[in-house]
Amino acid sequence: MNTKRATWAVCAVLASISCAGSALGQAAPPPAKITLDDAIRLALAHNHTLLAARTTIQQNQAAEITANLRPNPTLFTDWEYLPLSPPPGESFSTYLQASTEGDLGLSYLIERGHKRARRLEAAKAATAVSRAQVTDNERGVAFQVGSLFVNAQLAESTLELAETDVKSFQKTVDISEIQYKRGGISENDYLKIKIQLVQFQTDVEQALVNKLQALSDLRQQLGYESVPADYDVVGNFEYRPLAVTIDELQAKALQNRPDLRAAVLGVTAANSQYSLAKANGKQDPTISGNYSHANGISGITWSFSIPLAIFDRNQGNIAQTRIAIRQADEQQKAAGGQVLTDVKDAYEGMQESARVAQLYKSTYLEVAQKSRDISEYAYRRGAVALLDFLDAERSYRATQLAYRQAVAAYLTAVEQLRQAVGTRDLP
Repeated sequence: MNTKRATWAVCAVLASISCAGSALGQAAPPPAKITLDDAIRLALAHNHTLLAARTTIQQNQAAEITANLRPNPTLFTDWEYLPLSPPPGESFSTYLQASTEGDLGLSYLIERGHKRARRLEAAKAATAVSRAQVTDNERGVAFQVGSLFVNAQLAESTLELAETDVKSFQKTVDISEIQYKRGGISENDYLKIKIQLVQFQTDVEQALVNKLQALSDLRQQLGYESVPADYDVVGNFEYRPLAVTIDELQAKALQNRPDLRAAVLGVTAANSQYSLAKANGKQDPTISGNYSHANGISGITWSFSIPLAIFDRNQGNIAQTRIAIRQADEQQKAAGGQVLTDVKDAYEGMQESARVAQLYKSTYLEVAQKSRDISEYAYRRGAVALLDFLDAERSYRATQLAYRQAVAAYLTAVEQLRQAVGTRDLP
């Protein structure tokens, strides 16, 4: 019996060890990969600066509640001529009944000139402006995310290039070592080639740091806690021509730019403030009624009062808000001109970046590749000098890196154009 129990215990221990070993042997889950669309969606949902800006809409909506409130009625009461000591020759209750005065009344301010409606109108106009401004903040966040995403893609592409180069050059070093041992090249040439390897290795380390920093900067815009620490970006990192015209882009921008919409709504808000200022110039009457009991007699009193608009008729605020309408109108015109200018500048920048990227893609990448391949082939057969081979290698690396930077500049220019137009929906 004891032997069977011991056997079962050993089997259980072995099984648990096997399961643990299996679990340890499993590969760690791959990092989360996000596309550019994913990144923008996450930023719009989790960017803390944007979330803070959105609270201004809620604050203005709360102000609408305050603007729509009616004045509170006022309740007042008093009891006068109360004795500090018992009255001589009569009871205390008799004195209170016959010799004191008590009042109980209610008053209410009547607003004229549709003040409450004007206040609500002005508050709603302010909310509309705030909503457009928040949408403009979203436009800015989308551009920042797009630019940082392109930076992360550039860093990743540069890292891949550096890793490929170091592997390729390591083969050259290995072949050179064999040639040196066989007497095909001098020791000095072999050492020159080997020392070049450190530059390739340094490029890998620098590219890795650049990628980690780019991902960290992007994570901050996405909302630090919205993505895991080991996330990565995925998407096309290449030059693709964008067939658009300046006229259609400017027309679309005038329809979509939220800052222009905010400027238009600013004119509406200025007009509502002017209407409110004129309404506030109307004087509001107060009506009141009260019950009084004095010297044993009860009575009712009512009253009506209204300020006389002799001096203060709200002239200053009316004049100020009238001028503010002109200011808002000029700001709207300036915003419209700025929209057209932004689209023009972004379009020209994209065109220039496209021309540079096209030059590399159509000509210089192939030329640099052929030059390096020919130099490497000739060097291994002793047809060219070492310095010529190393120079061709450096030119190839510089051209490949320049092309990636040109692609990044082009993609960033496209993001700039999207921001200028006010929509990500470009042809």
